[in-house]
Amino acid sequence: MSVTIKDVAKRANVSPSTVSRVLSDSSKISDKTKKKVRKTMDELGYHINFNARVLVQKSTKAIGIVMKHSASQSMQNPFFPEILRGISAFCHKKEYSISLTTGESEQAIFEEVIKMVQGKRVDGLIVLYSKEDDQVVPYLLEQKIPFVVIGKPASQSNQMMYVDNDNVQAAKEATEFLIQLGHERIGFIGDDPTFQVMQDRLNGYREGLLTSGLEVIDAYVKDFIYGTDRVKQIIDELVALTIKPTAIVISADVNAFAVMKELRERGITVPEQMSIISFNNTILSQFSIPPMTAVDIQTYQLGYEASRCVIELIHDTEMFKHSVIIPTIIKVRESTCIPKIAET
Repeated sequence: MSVTIKDVAKRANVSPSTVSRVLSDSSKISDKTKKKVRKTMDELGYHINFNARVLVQKSTKAIGIVMKHSASQSMQNPFFPEILRGISAFCHKKEYSISLTTGESEQAIFEEVIKMVQGKRVDGLIVLYSKEDDQVVPYLLEQKIPFVVIGKPASQSNQMMYVDNDNVQAAKEATEFLIQLGHERIGFIGDDPTFQVMQDRLNGYREGLLTSGLEVIDAYVKDFIYGTDRVKQIIDELVALTIKPTAIVISADVNAFAVMKELRERGITVPEQMSIISFNNTILSQFSIPPMTAVDIQTYQLGYEASRCVIELIHDTEMFKHSVIIPTIIKVRESTCIPKIAET
């Protein structure tokens, strides 16, 4: 026979209404009472009837996660499991579940978002990207459902909450780090240029060069989407230049792994012949060969803060729409060094 709210109330010596308020995390119940009731639930093996709670509270206690790409493609990038870990940590704390989009195309992901919203399957959503010509964010604005974007919105940023790094400044600092080592010929390899984060990092790279009195050389600026063969062509083009770069800023560490592999196959050593600094600083960065100097964007914290913001917005839909900027840190490892030309 299943344990009921009345059973919990009797054992904890409180009223059934108090147990209900604990389940909804009511501010009217003290932390001491909440702790006692929750301990009793654990002792009795009480499990919440989520379907009944949805009917009573008109709440799913679920957050929808809108993936940048299909789930299968996204999970190949260590950035996404880490950001989901941060999201899950705060959701668990507030007893929210999460639901991921699983579509294999942008249109399929958009259609899943519509189903989440129209079917009232979630109380709010976290969009894991900011992109030009995106269908999802305008739709969520139109539907007036609580949501938070991870990344600076491409437009209408004053109408929504978002969590991000200052990617322009972070890329500027990454470029200046290489300049301080003595590099003057610095390239940039980005990923999908339709995403705002890539545009911001490219702009920061350019600022870093220009403020140091160095020229932005178009032939040094490349981009490719991870998983494609274009990286081979990019490295061929850079190697074929009469005056080659001695260092590269790379906008994502998964792309940096692919670049380092291609350099190694051509007998170009990192960092002696080519210094590399990347973004994200996922756990694999410290295990690359050589360990990679990276801009730590604090991915876990991005997810944690996005989760906190959307749950706050669910509870107060009229709250001021603001941004949260997570600081970045350069983790210096072995993929960068003083260029040989600066030593002679």
